[in-house]
Amino acid sequence: MITWMQRHKKWLVITIWISTIAFVGAGFVGWGSYEYGKQGGVVAVVGDREVSVEEYQQEYSNLYEQYSRMFGPMFNNELAEQLRLKDIAYKQVLQKNLIMSYADSLGLDVTDEEIAKELVKYDAFMKDGKFDKDTYVKVLSQNRMTPKDFEESLKRGILLQKVQGLFEIDPTQNEIENISKLLFLEDDITIKILSLDEVNIQLNDEEIKKYWEENKNSYMSEVSYDLEVKEIPLISANSTEEDIKSHYEKFKIDYKHEDGKIKTIEEARELVIKDLDEKFTKTEALKIYLQLKKDEDKFDNAKRFLESQLPYSSENNSKIVETKDSEIIKPFFENNKYFIVKVVKKNLSQPLTYEEASVQVKADFEKVQKTKKLQEIANEQLKDFKGEEILGVTRESITKIPDLEQQQAAKFLNQLFSATTKEGIVNLDNKVVLYRINNSKMAEYNKVKDEVVKGTIIQLQDEEIMLNLLKKLENTFTVHSSIQEKE
Repeated sequence: MITWMQRHKKWLVITIWISTIAFVGAGFVGWGSYEYGKQGGVVAVVGDREVSVEEYQQEYSNLYEQYSRMFGPMFNNELAEQLRLKDIAYKQVLQKNLIMSYADSLGLDVTDEEIAKELVKYDAFMKDGKFDKDTYVKVLSQNRMTPKDFEESLKRGILLQKVQGLFEIDPTQNEIENISKLLFLEDDITIKILSLDEVNIQLNDEEIKKYWEENKNSYMSEVSYDLEVKEIPLISANSTEEDIKSHYEKFKIDYKHEDGKIKTIEEARELVIKDLDEKFTKTEALKIYLQLKKDEDKFDNAKRFLESQLPYSSENNSKIVETKDSEIIKPFFENNKYFIVKVVKKNLSQPLTYEEASVQVKADFEKVQKTKKLQEIANEQLKDFKGEEILGVTRESITKIPDLEQQQAAKFLNQLFSATTKEGIVNLDNKVVLYRINNSKMAEYNKVKDEVVKGTIIQLQDEEIMLNLLKKLENTFTVHSSIQEKE
């Protein structure tokens, strides 16, 4: 009964009940290979539900924003590709549509009144403490959404919540107390930490060269781009007083003090003039853009950039990465200038010669050999090692573990309390920890931790219910996909 789904068994366990609309101030993220280029396209059909390009894009955009908050400034388009966020977003949007198809089969629906109640919860749509339709339309427009698309997103989210309501679980007090004692189990342990820095090995050129021969495809040059660039500095629009007043009245909600109060026209004057200059310059830049496309004007300069050294914002660098050879990107604004960029040629990654890669190859080979030797030492010492004794260790005892960073200590404790043997080895990047559990005891029940424990129980049960529900739905509703994922 099912075609596509049977080939995709390894779905992620993701809590997807509630569809959060995390768009305000974020906007949509670039697409790359999944760009469909038109409104109204369909990427899949789940049961009787069509999954639109817009719904898929929104799922990816929300996911991208969540990861961006988690990783901070280090998160970019390249890391999103490595994490395969597009595939994850696609799986999530299919999972949600499976659940909504189930809701359809139960006769669940969402009324206009329910959507209206949800709309008034968004502060971004408020004006003078009340929902304002003009503000609503403007905010959506700034985030490249229409009221219809946004309200459809809300409808999907409400429908998912209704299904969630069918499976709400409320753990008993007895369950909470017993699980609390297990979750906060205490161990008396002995540990010994071995570090990669303490391992000495002998390297020879023949072994390093052989390692390179076996792994040469891992040593590639960085992708680079031959660009031609036209810069258009900010041009004065010579705005009249009437222009300034008109623009201020239309967009004064954009000119606020830090406390949220709207600036007066005099307080906002410089910003208004700058915005008018930017608008005027954009018009001029678009004219130059058309001239460049017709070869009626010339670019200012040409330069080659490595992908990691592209000089613009991450959003505009992504445009360059996704643009085909010989195409010209529409003007974008940065540092009080408009830039028009032509991607003359994308220079693909090429295998490095041994000489070019030798420094990195040597470092990698040395780490591989040290790691192998460290594992051998750990295995030899495990049975009768002498180390540091630590009493009363719980999952929360991060500061009790010496010589480990907090993240390493957390990983060690997580593996320790998941272990099924009294002694073992935990690998942590450039270190290994030998451990021996000398004594274990149930934690004393602490009522203060009830909410944490209750939340953990509900989350685990929700995930188990969702997994079982999805398995059933995979065999109930047919899924036709227009996207071929990487396995």
